[in-house]
Amino acid sequence: MSANVTVRGSDDVTASEPAAIAQDRTVAVVGTGTMGQGIAQVALVAGHPVRLYDSAPGRAGEAVAALTARLDRLVEKGRLDAAAREAAVARLHAAEELEELADAALVVEAVVEHLPVKQQLFADLEKVVGDDTVLATNTSSLSVTAIAGGLRLPGRFVGLHFFNPAPLLPLVEVVSGFATDADVATRAYETMKGWGKTPVRCADTPGFIVNRLARPFYAEALRVYEEGAADPATIDAALRECGGFRMGPFELTDLIGQDVNEAVTRSVWESFHQNPKFTPSLAQRRLVESGRLGRKSGHGWFSYEDGAARPEPHTAPPAEAPAKIVVRGDLGPAEPLVGLFEEAGVKVRRKGGNGFIELPGGGQLSLADGETAFEYGHEEIVYFDLALDYARASRIVLSAREGGDPETLAEAVGLFQALGKRVSVIGDVPGMIVARTVAMLADLAADAVDRGVATAEDVDTAMRLGVNYPAGPLEWAGKVGYRRACSLLRALEERYPAGRYAPSLGLVRRGYVEEAEDAR
Repeated sequence: MSANVTVRGSDDVTASEPAAIAQDRTVAVVGTGTMGQGIAQVALVAGHPVRLYDSAPGRAGEAVAALTARLDRLVEKGRLDAAAREAAVARLHAAEELEELADAALVVEAVVEHLPVKQQLFADLEKVVGDDTVLATNTSSLSVTAIAGGLRLPGRFVGLHFFNPAPLLPLVEVVSGFATDADVATRAYETMKGWGKTPVRCADTPGFIVNRLARPFYAEALRVYEEGAADPATIDAALRECGGFRMGPFELTDLIGQDVNEAVTRSVWESFHQNPKFTPSLAQRRLVESGRLGRKSGHGWFSYEDGAARPEPHTAPPAEAPAKIVVRGDLGPAEPLVGLFEEAGVKVRRKGGNGFIELPGGGQLSLADGETAFEYGHEEIVYFDLALDYARASRIVLSAREGGDPETLAEAVGLFQALGKRVSVIGDVPGMIVARTVAMLADLAADAVDRGVATAEDVDTAMRLGVNYPAGPLEWAGKVGYRRACSLLRALEERYPAGRYAPSLGLVRRGYVEEAEDAR
Protein backbone atom coordinates (compact mmCIF):
# COMPACT_ATOMS: atom_id res chain seq x y z
CA MET A 1 0.00 0.00 0.00
CA SER A 2 2.17 2.83 -1.25
CA ALA A 3 1.38 6.51 -0.90
CA ASN A 4 0.13 7.25 -4.42
CA VAL A 5 -2.18 10.23 -3.87
CA THR A 6 -1.96 13.68 -2.37
CA VAL A 7 -4.26 14.61 0.51
CA ARG A 8 -6.59 17.25 -0.89
CA GLY A 9 -9.85 19.00 -0.18
CA SER A 10 -12.87 16.92 0.73
CA ASP A 11 -14.46 16.93 -2.75
CA ASP A 12 -11.26 16.67 -4.81
CA VAL A 13 -11.21 12.94 -5.55
CA THR A 14 -10.34 11.41 -8.91
CA ALA A 15 -11.42 8.13 -10.46
CA SER A 16 -7.89 6.69 -10.07
CA GLU A 17 -8.01 6.84 -6.29
CA PRO A 18 -8.97 3.89 -4.10
CA ALA A 19 -12.68 3.21 -3.93
CA ALA A 20 -14.78 2.86 -0.81
CA ILE A 21 -14.80 -0.50 0.94
CA ALA A 22 -17.35 -2.66 -0.83
CA GLN A 23 -20.75 -2.94 0.80
CA ASP A 24 -20.58 -6.73 0.97
CA ARG A 25 -17.30 -6.68 2.95
CA THR A 26 -17.40 -7.12 6.72
CA VAL A 27 -16.86 -4.22 9.10
CA ALA A 28 -15.78 -5.13 12.61
CA VAL A 29 -16.17 -2.88 15.62
CA VAL A 30 -14.14 -3.52 18.77
CA GLY A 31 -15.66 -2.02 21.90
CA THR A 32 -19.39 -2.07 22.55
CA GLY A 33 -20.00 1.09 24.53
CA THR A 34 -22.16 3.94 23.28
CA MET A 35 -19.72 4.97 20.57
CA GLY A 36 -18.95 1.43 19.44
CA GLN A 37 -22.63 0.62 19.09
CA GLY A 38 -23.22 3.89 17.24
CA ILE A 39 -20.46 3.19 14.72
CA ALA A 40 -21.73 -0.36 14.24
CA GLN A 41 -25.23 0.97 13.56
CA VAL A 42 -23.92 3.38 10.91
CA ALA A 43 -22.00 0.59 9.13
CA LEU A 44 -24.95 -1.78 9.40
CA VAL A 45 -27.49 0.66 7.97
CA ALA A 46 -25.01 1.39 5.15
CA GLY A 47 -25.34 -2.26 4.14
CA HIS A 48 -22.24 -3.96 5.55
CA PRO A 49 -22.10 -7.24 7.45
CA VAL A 50 -21.03 -6.17 10.97
CA ARG A 51 -19.29 -8.08 13.73
CA LEU A 52 -19.12 -6.69 17.25
CA TYR A 53 -16.35 -7.72 19.63
CA ASP A 54 -15.71 -6.85 23.26
CA SER A 55 -13.06 -8.29 25.58
CA ALA A 56 -15.64 -8.54 28.37
CA PRO A 57 -17.50 -11.86 28.05
CA GLY A 58 -21.12 -11.48 26.96
CA ARG A 59 -20.85 -7.75 26.12
CA ALA A 60 -20.89 -8.31 22.37
CA GLY A 61 -24.13 -10.30 22.60
CA GLU A 62 -25.69 -7.59 24.75
CA ALA A 63 -24.65 -4.98 22.20
CA VAL A 64 -26.25 -6.98 19.38
CA ALA A 65 -29.50 -7.07 21.35
CA ALA A 66 -29.27 -3.33 22.05
CA LEU A 67 -28.62 -2.56 18.38
CA THR A 68 -31.55 -4.72 17.33
CA ALA A 69 -33.76 -2.74 19.69
CA ARG A 70 -32.46 0.50 18.15
CA LEU A 71 -33.41 -0.75 14.70
CA ASP A 72 -36.86 -1.64 16.01
CA ARG A 73 -37.30 1.94 17.23
CA LEU A 74 -36.27 3.25 13.82
CA VAL A 75 -38.97 1.10 12.24
CA GLU A 76 -41.53 2.39 14.73
CA LYS A 77 -40.60 5.98 13.86
CA GLY A 78 -40.83 5.30 10.14
CA ARG A 79 -37.11 5.89 9.54
CA LEU A 80 -36.42 2.30 8.48
CA ASP A 81 -38.71 -0.15 6.73
CA ALA A 82 -39.32 -3.60 8.18
CA ALA A 83 -37.57 -5.43 5.33
CA ALA A 84 -34.43 -3.34 5.75
CA ARG A 85 -34.53 -4.02 9.47
CA GLU A 86 -34.72 -7.79 8.90
CA ALA A 87 -31.83 -7.68 6.43
CA ALA A 88 -29.72 -5.59 8.82
CA VAL A 89 -30.33 -7.92 11.78
CA ALA A 90 -29.30 -10.86 9.59
CA ARG A 91 -25.96 -9.13 8.90
CA LEU A 92 -25.24 -8.35 12.57
CA HIS A 93 -23.23 -10.83 14.64
CA ALA A 94 -21.43 -10.96 17.97
CA ALA A 95 -17.84 -12.22 18.01
CA GLU A 96 -16.66 -13.97 21.12
CA GLU A 97 -13.06 -14.31 19.97
CA LEU A 98 -10.82 -11.81 18.21
CA GLU A 99 -10.05 -14.45 15.56
CA GLU A 100 -13.65 -14.15 14.32
CA LEU A 101 -12.70 -10.77 12.84
CA ALA A 102 -10.18 -12.34 10.43
CA ASP A 103 -12.14 -11.61 7.23
CA ALA A 104 -13.00 -7.99 8.08
CA ALA A 105 -12.11 -5.36 5.48
CA LEU A 106 -12.24 -2.64 8.13
CA VAL A 107 -11.83 -2.85 11.89
CA VAL A 108 -12.81 0.22 13.93
CA GLU A 109 -11.69 0.39 17.56
CA ALA A 110 -13.75 2.24 20.19
CA VAL A 111 -12.27 1.08 23.48
CA VAL A 112 -10.99 3.00 26.51
CA GLU A 113 -8.81 6.08 25.84
CA HIS A 114 -5.60 4.52 27.13
CA LEU A 115 -2.63 4.28 24.79
CA PRO A 116 -1.16 0.92 25.95
CA VAL A 117 -4.61 -0.72 25.73
CA LYS A 118 -5.10 0.44 22.16
CA GLN A 119 -1.56 -0.46 21.12
CA GLN A 120 -1.93 -4.00 22.46
CA LEU A 121 -5.34 -4.41 20.81
CA PHE A 122 -4.01 -3.52 17.36
CA ALA A 123 -0.91 -5.64 17.83
CA ASP A 124 -3.25 -8.58 18.50
CA LEU A 125 -5.51 -7.66 15.58
CA GLU A 126 -2.57 -7.54 13.18
CA LYS A 127 -1.90 -11.20 13.92
CA VAL A 128 -5.48 -12.08 12.94
CA VAL A 129 -6.55 -9.96 9.97
CA GLY A 130 -5.19 -9.88 6.44
CA ASP A 131 -2.57 -7.40 5.29
CA ASP A 132 -5.17 -5.53 3.23
CA THR A 133 -7.47 -4.89 6.20
CA VAL A 134 -7.80 -1.24 7.13
CA LEU A 135 -7.33 -0.68 10.86
CA ALA A 136 -8.92 2.41 12.38
CA THR A 137 -9.14 4.06 15.78
CA ASN A 138 -11.96 6.29 16.97
CA THR A 139 -9.69 8.02 19.49
CA SER A 140 -10.51 11.64 20.24
CA SER A 141 -7.42 12.54 22.24
CA LEU A 142 -4.55 10.13 21.56
CA SER A 143 -1.99 10.24 18.77
CA VAL A 144 -2.92 8.09 15.78
CA THR A 145 0.80 7.84 15.03
CA ALA A 146 1.59 6.58 18.52
CA ILE A 147 -1.17 3.96 18.48
CA ALA A 148 0.18 2.59 15.19
CA GLY A 149 3.85 2.94 16.19
CA GLY A 150 4.47 -0.73 16.95
CA LEU A 151 2.56 -2.21 14.03
CA ARG A 152 4.19 -4.26 11.29
CA LEU A 153 2.14 -2.35 8.68
CA PRO A 154 1.46 1.11 10.14
CA GLY A 155 0.57 2.41 6.69
CA ARG A 156 -2.82 0.70 6.80
CA PHE A 157 -3.73 2.46 10.05
CA VAL A 158 -5.97 5.56 10.13
CA GLY A 159 -8.05 7.59 12.55
CA LEU A 160 -11.82 7.68 12.09
CA HIS A 161 -13.08 10.10 14.71
CA PHE A 162 -16.88 9.95 14.89
CA PHE A 163 -18.89 12.38 17.00
CA ASN A 164 -21.45 11.25 19.56
CA PRO A 165 -24.13 10.18 18.78
CA ALA A 166 -22.51 8.59 15.74
CA PRO A 167 -25.77 7.67 13.92
CA LEU A 168 -26.97 11.31 14.05
CA LEU A 169 -23.93 13.58 13.74
CA PRO A 170 -22.59 13.76 10.18
CA LEU A 171 -18.95 14.68 10.78
CA VAL A 172 -16.09 12.16 10.73
CA GLU A 173 -12.47 13.32 11.02
CA VAL A 174 -10.30 11.08 8.82
CA VAL A 175 -6.91 11.37 10.51
CA SER A 176 -3.67 10.43 8.78
CA GLY A 177 -0.90 9.41 11.14
CA PHE A 178 2.75 10.00 10.27
CA ALA A 179 2.97 6.58 8.57
CA THR A 180 -0.58 6.33 7.14
CA ASP A 181 -0.54 5.58 3.40
CA ALA A 182 -2.40 8.20 1.38
CA ASP A 183 -4.45 5.57 -0.47
CA VAL A 184 -5.63 4.13 2.86
CA ALA A 185 -6.75 7.58 4.06
CA THR A 186 -8.56 8.11 0.77
CA ARG A 187 -10.25 4.72 0.98
CA ALA A 188 -11.40 5.49 4.50
CA TYR A 189 -12.62 8.92 3.36
CA GLU A 190 -14.62 7.43 0.47
CA THR A 191 -16.06 4.77 2.78
CA MET A 192 -17.32 7.42 5.17
CA LYS A 193 -18.98 9.24 2.27
CA GLY A 194 -20.61 5.94 1.31
CA TRP A 195 -21.95 5.68 4.86
CA GLY A 196 -23.68 9.03 4.42
CA LYS A 197 -21.19 10.93 6.56
CA THR A 198 -19.38 14.20 5.88
CA PRO A 199 -15.69 13.34 6.23
CA VAL A 200 -12.89 15.86 6.57
CA ARG A 201 -9.20 15.09 6.16
CA CYS A 202 -6.88 15.89 9.02
CA ALA A 203 -3.25 15.43 9.98
CA ASP A 204 -2.39 13.77 13.29
CA THR A 205 -2.27 16.79 15.59
CA PRO A 206 -3.39 17.05 19.25
CA GLY A 207 -7.17 17.36 19.29
CA PHE A 208 -7.32 16.89 15.48
CA ILE A 209 -9.48 19.71 14.06
CA VAL A 210 -12.50 20.12 16.33
CA ASN A 211 -11.02 19.51 19.76
CA ARG A 212 -7.97 21.61 18.92
CA LEU A 213 -9.80 24.60 17.52
CA ALA A 214 -12.75 24.61 19.94
CA ARG A 215 -10.61 25.43 22.99
CA PRO A 216 -11.10 29.26 22.84
CA PHE A 217 -14.88 28.90 22.91
CA TYR A 218 -14.55 27.59 26.45
CA ALA A 219 -11.32 29.32 27.47
CA GLU A 220 -12.31 32.91 26.70
CA ALA A 221 -15.63 32.55 28.49
CA LEU A 222 -13.82 31.15 31.52
CA ARG A 223 -11.31 34.00 31.37
CA VAL A 224 -14.08 36.62 31.39
CA TYR A 225 -15.70 34.80 34.33
CA GLU A 226 -12.42 34.54 36.26
CA GLU A 227 -11.89 38.29 35.88
CA GLY A 228 -15.27 38.90 37.46
CA ALA A 229 -16.64 40.69 34.41
CA ALA A 230 -19.78 38.56 34.06
CA ASP A 231 -21.51 35.51 35.50
CA PRO A 232 -21.92 32.20 33.61
CA ALA A 233 -25.58 32.78 32.66
CA THR A 234 -24.80 36.19 31.15
CA ILE A 235 -21.74 34.91 29.26
CA ASP A 236 -23.78 32.01 27.87
CA ALA A 237 -26.53 34.41 26.80
CA ALA A 238 -23.99 36.67 25.05
CA LEU A 239 -22.55 33.83 22.98
CA ARG A 240 -25.97 32.36 22.26
CA GLU A 241 -28.13 35.41 21.62
CA CYS A 242 -25.46 37.74 20.24
CA GLY A 243 -22.87 35.33 18.84
CA GLY A 244 -25.37 32.87 17.38
CA PHE A 245 -23.87 29.77 19.01
CA ARG A 246 -26.28 26.93 19.72
CA MET A 247 -25.31 26.72 23.39
CA GLY A 248 -23.19 28.79 25.72
CA PRO A 249 -19.88 27.33 26.99
CA PHE A 250 -21.00 26.95 30.60
CA GLU A 251 -24.21 25.06 29.81
CA LEU A 252 -22.38 23.04 27.15
CA THR A 253 -19.58 21.93 29.48
CA ASP A 254 -22.23 20.99 32.05
CA LEU A 255 -23.77 18.77 29.36
CA ILE A 256 -20.44 17.29 28.24
CA GLY A 257 -19.19 16.83 31.79
CA GLN A 258 -16.75 19.25 33.42
CA ASP A 259 -14.25 16.46 34.00
CA VAL A 260 -14.38 15.39 30.35
CA ASN A 261 -14.08 18.92 28.96
CA GLU A 262 -11.29 19.87 31.35
CA ALA A 263 -9.40 16.66 30.56
CA VAL A 264 -9.52 17.37 26.82
CA THR A 265 -8.28 20.93 27.37
CA ARG A 266 -5.47 19.70 29.60
CA SER A 267 -4.53 16.96 27.12
CA VAL A 268 -4.28 19.43 24.22
CA TRP A 269 -2.32 21.89 26.40
CA GLU A 270 0.18 19.23 27.48
CA SER A 271 0.47 17.83 23.95
CA PHE A 272 1.43 21.31 22.75
CA HIS A 273 4.09 21.53 25.48
CA GLN A 274 1.95 23.84 27.64
CA ASN A 275 1.43 26.43 24.92
CA PRO A 276 -0.29 29.42 26.62
CA LYS A 277 -2.95 29.51 23.90
CA PHE A 278 -4.37 26.30 25.40
CA THR A 279 -3.87 26.95 29.12
CA PRO A 280 -6.61 25.26 31.20
CA SER A 281 -8.83 27.22 33.56
CA LEU A 282 -8.20 27.16 37.31
CA ALA A 283 -11.89 27.87 37.90
CA GLN A 284 -12.90 24.79 35.93
CA ARG A 285 -10.27 22.70 37.74
CA ARG A 286 -11.76 23.74 41.08
CA LEU A 287 -15.23 22.84 39.84
CA VAL A 288 -14.02 19.36 38.91
CA GLU A 289 -12.21 18.95 42.23
CA SER A 290 -15.43 19.84 44.05
CA GLY A 291 -17.29 17.04 42.25
CA ARG A 292 -19.58 19.45 40.40
CA LEU A 293 -19.30 17.72 37.05
CA GLY A 294 -22.46 19.05 35.42
CA ARG A 295 -25.72 17.36 34.59
CA LYS A 296 -24.46 13.87 35.46
CA SER A 297 -23.67 14.90 39.04
CA GLY A 298 -26.68 17.18 39.46
CA HIS A 299 -24.58 20.33 39.69
CA GLY A 300 -21.94 22.06 37.59
CA TRP A 301 -21.94 25.73 36.76
CA PHE A 302 -25.69 25.43 37.19
CA SER A 303 -27.85 23.24 39.44
CA TYR A 304 -29.87 20.40 37.87
CA GLU A 305 -31.57 19.22 41.03
CA ASP A 306 -35.35 18.97 41.02
CA GLY A 307 -36.94 22.38 41.41
CA ALA A 308 -33.70 24.29 40.98
CA ALA A 309 -34.21 27.65 39.28
CA ARG A 310 -32.00 28.42 36.31
CA PRO A 311 -30.06 31.67 36.80
CA GLU A 312 -31.12 34.41 34.41
CA PRO A 313 -28.61 36.57 32.53
CA HIS A 314 -28.24 40.11 33.78
CA THR A 315 -30.43 42.35 31.64
CA ALA A 316 -30.46 46.14 31.86
CA PRO A 317 -33.73 47.85 32.81
CA PRO A 318 -35.51 49.99 30.17
CA ALA A 319 -33.78 53.21 29.21
CA GLU A 320 -34.80 56.05 26.93
CA ALA A 321 -33.43 55.85 23.41
CA PRO A 322 -31.57 58.89 22.07
CA ALA A 323 -33.42 60.68 19.28
CA LYS A 324 -30.29 61.12 17.19
CA ILE A 325 -26.71 59.88 16.89
CA VAL A 326 -23.67 60.64 14.77
CA VAL A 327 -21.87 57.76 13.05
CA ARG A 328 -18.24 58.69 12.52
CA GLY A 329 -16.53 56.68 9.83
CA ASP A 330 -17.22 53.08 8.88
CA LEU A 331 -18.31 50.73 11.66
CA GLY A 332 -16.83 47.69 9.92
CA PRO A 333 -18.70 44.49 10.80
CA ALA A 334 -21.15 46.61 12.84
CA GLU A 335 -22.10 48.77 9.84
CA PRO A 336 -25.52 47.03 9.49
CA LEU A 337 -26.49 48.74 12.76
CA VAL A 338 -26.79 52.06 10.93
CA GLY A 339 -29.76 50.89 8.89
CA LEU A 340 -31.33 49.24 11.93
CA PHE A 341 -31.11 52.48 13.92
CA GLU A 342 -32.73 54.40 11.09
CA GLU A 343 -35.53 51.83 10.80
CA ALA A 344 -36.12 52.22 14.55
CA GLY A 345 -36.67 55.96 14.11
CA VAL A 346 -33.30 57.18 15.38
CA LYS A 347 -31.94 60.04 13.29
CA VAL A 348 -28.47 59.20 12.01
CA ARG A 349 -25.89 61.67 10.68
CA ARG A 350 -22.70 60.47 8.99
CA LYS A 351 -19.40 62.23 9.55
CA GLY A 352 -15.75 61.38 9.16
CA GLY A 353 -13.97 59.55 11.92
CA ASN A 354 -12.36 56.31 13.04
CA GLY A 355 -15.46 54.14 13.18
CA PHE A 356 -17.58 54.84 16.24
CA ILE A 357 -20.99 56.19 17.27
CA GLU A 358 -21.18 59.58 18.94
CA LEU A 359 -23.99 59.74 21.49
CA PRO A 360 -25.98 62.94 22.19
CA GLY A 361 -24.24 63.52 25.51
CA GLY A 362 -20.82 63.39 23.83
CA GLY A 363 -19.97 59.81 24.79
CA GLN A 364 -18.50 57.34 22.32
CA LEU A 365 -19.95 53.92 21.47
CA SER A 366 -17.37 51.59 19.90
CA LEU A 367 -17.15 48.01 18.74
CA ALA A 368 -14.94 45.88 21.01
CA ASP A 369 -11.31 46.33 19.92
CA GLY A 370 -9.29 44.73 22.70
CA GLU A 371 -8.90 47.92 24.74
CA THR A 372 -10.68 48.94 27.94
CA ALA A 373 -12.87 51.92 28.71
CA PHE A 374 -10.88 52.96 31.80
CA GLU A 375 -7.80 53.64 29.64
CA TYR A 376 -9.58 56.65 28.12
CA GLY A 377 -9.50 58.51 31.42
CA HIS A 378 -12.32 61.02 31.67
CA GLU A 379 -13.40 60.51 28.05
CA GLU A 380 -16.67 58.60 28.15
CA ILE A 381 -16.59 55.42 26.05
CA VAL A 382 -18.91 52.42 26.01
CA TYR A 383 -17.97 49.24 24.15
CA PHE A 384 -20.45 46.94 22.42
CA ASP A 385 -19.72 43.36 21.45
CA LEU A 386 -19.49 41.71 18.05
CA ALA A 387 -22.62 39.93 16.80
CA LEU A 388 -22.95 37.22 14.17
CA ASP A 389 -25.89 39.13 12.69
CA TYR A 390 -26.97 42.39 14.32
CA ALA A 391 -30.42 42.19 12.74
CA ARG A 392 -31.13 38.74 14.17
CA ALA A 393 -29.28 39.09 17.48
CA SER A 394 -31.71 39.29 20.39
CA ARG A 395 -29.13 40.54 22.90
CA ILE A 396 -26.34 43.10 22.81
CA VAL A 397 -23.55 43.23 25.38
CA LEU A 398 -22.05 46.51 26.58
CA SER A 399 -19.15 47.39 28.87
CA ALA A 400 -18.09 50.70 30.41
CA ARG A 401 -15.52 51.86 32.93
CA GLU A 402 -16.38 51.64 36.59
CA GLY A 403 -17.55 55.00 37.84
CA GLY A 404 -18.23 56.28 34.34
CA ASP A 405 -21.01 58.68 33.41
CA PRO A 406 -24.31 56.83 33.96
CA GLU A 407 -26.00 59.04 31.37
CA THR A 408 -23.66 57.87 28.63
CA LEU A 409 -24.29 54.24 29.53
CA ALA A 410 -28.06 54.83 29.68
CA GLU A 411 -27.98 56.36 26.18
CA ALA A 412 -26.12 53.33 24.86
CA VAL A 413 -28.54 50.91 26.55
CA GLY A 414 -31.58 52.81 25.24
CA LEU A 415 -30.16 52.93 21.71
CA PHE A 416 -29.97 49.15 21.45
CA GLN A 417 -33.24 48.63 23.28
CA ALA A 418 -34.84 50.77 20.55
CA LEU A 419 -33.94 47.92 18.18
CA GLY A 420 -35.88 45.46 20.35
CA LYS A 421 -32.71 43.99 21.84
CA ARG A 422 -32.14 42.88 25.39
CA VAL A 423 -29.00 44.52 26.75
CA SER A 424 -26.47 43.09 29.19
CA VAL A 425 -23.90 45.36 30.80
CA ILE A 426 -20.74 43.57 31.93
CA GLY A 427 -17.47 44.65 33.50
CA ASP A 428 -14.79 46.58 31.64
CA VAL A 429 -13.03 43.58 30.11
CA PRO A 430 -10.90 43.97 26.96
CA GLY A 431 -12.23 42.31 23.82
CA MET A 432 -15.60 41.75 25.49
CA ILE A 433 -16.96 38.19 24.96
CA VAL A 434 -17.95 37.33 21.39
CA ALA A 435 -15.28 39.45 19.68
CA ARG A 436 -12.34 37.94 21.55
CA THR A 437 -13.74 34.43 21.16
CA VAL A 438 -14.13 34.77 17.38
CA ALA A 439 -10.66 36.31 17.04
CA MET A 440 -9.07 33.43 18.94
CA LEU A 441 -11.01 30.81 16.98
CA ALA A 442 -9.85 32.43 13.74
CA ASP A 443 -6.27 32.59 15.00
CA LEU A 444 -6.10 28.88 15.81
CA ALA A 445 -7.87 28.00 12.56
CA ALA A 446 -5.49 30.04 10.39
CA ASP A 447 -2.51 28.53 12.19
CA ALA A 448 -3.84 24.99 11.72
CA VAL A 449 -4.39 25.51 7.99
CA ASP A 450 -0.93 26.99 7.49
CA ARG A 451 0.62 24.08 9.37
CA GLY A 452 -1.09 21.58 7.06
CA VAL A 453 -3.49 20.18 9.64
CA ALA A 454 -6.45 20.54 7.25
CA THR A 455 -7.70 22.71 4.42
CA ALA A 456 -9.58 25.92 5.18
CA GLU A 457 -12.74 24.36 3.76
CA ASP A 458 -12.42 21.27 5.96
CA VAL A 459 -11.68 23.39 9.03
CA ASP A 460 -14.86 25.41 8.58
CA THR A 461 -16.90 22.30 7.77
CA ALA A 462 -15.59 20.49 10.85
CA MET A 463 -16.44 23.35 13.20
CA ARG A 464 -19.93 23.83 11.76
CA LEU A 465 -20.83 20.14 11.84
CA GLY A 466 -18.73 18.90 14.77
CA VAL A 467 -19.69 21.54 17.34
CA ASN A 468 -22.59 23.33 15.62
CA TYR A 469 -20.85 26.68 15.21
CA PRO A 470 -23.02 29.22 13.37
CA ALA A 471 -20.18 29.85 10.91
CA GLY A 472 -16.76 28.38 10.27
CA PRO A 473 -14.03 30.37 12.06
CA LEU A 474 -12.28 31.38 8.84
CA GLU A 475 -15.54 32.22 7.12
CA TRP A 476 -16.48 34.42 10.09
CA ALA A 477 -13.02 36.02 10.25
CA GLY A 478 -13.27 36.86 6.57
CA LYS A 479 -16.48 38.78 7.25
CA VAL A 480 -15.14 40.52 10.36
CA GLY A 481 -11.78 41.22 8.73
CA TYR A 482 -8.45 39.51 9.39
CA ARG A 483 -6.79 42.84 10.11
CA ARG A 484 -9.43 43.65 12.71
CA ALA A 485 -8.95 40.24 14.34
CA CYS A 486 -5.16 40.73 14.40
CA SER A 487 -5.54 44.21 15.87
CA LEU A 488 -7.85 42.96 18.61
CA LEU A 489 -5.47 40.12 19.53
CA ARG A 490 -2.48 42.46 19.59
CA ALA A 491 -4.40 44.75 21.94
CA LEU A 492 -5.20 41.79 24.18
CA GLU A 493 -1.57 40.69 24.09
CA GLU A 494 -0.52 44.14 25.36
CA ARG A 495 -2.88 43.74 28.30
CA TYR A 496 -2.12 40.04 28.93
CA PRO A 497 1.55 39.75 27.90
CA ALA A 498 2.04 36.00 28.22
CA GLY A 499 1.79 34.81 24.61
CA ARG A 500 -1.80 33.61 24.72
CA TYR A 501 -3.11 36.35 22.44
CA ALA A 502 -0.12 36.87 20.15
CA PRO A 503 -1.63 36.45 16.66
CA SER A 504 -0.28 33.55 14.65
CA LEU A 505 1.67 34.14 11.46
CA GLY A 506 -1.23 32.56 9.60
CA LEU A 507 -3.63 35.23 10.83
CA VAL A 508 -1.13 38.04 10.31
CA ARG A 509 -0.44 36.85 6.76
CA ARG A 510 -4.14 36.86 5.92
CA GLY A 511 -4.37 40.37 7.30
CA TYR A 512 -1.66 41.58 4.92
CA VAL A 513 -3.33 39.82 1.98
CA GLU A 514 -6.64 41.42 2.92
CA GLU A 515 -4.99 44.87 3.10
CA ALA A 516 -3.37 44.40 -0.31
CA GLU A 517 -6.67 43.34 -1.86
CA ASP A 518 -8.46 46.34 -0.36
CA ALA A 519 -5.80 48.66 -1.80
CA ARG A 520 -6.40 47.49 -5.37
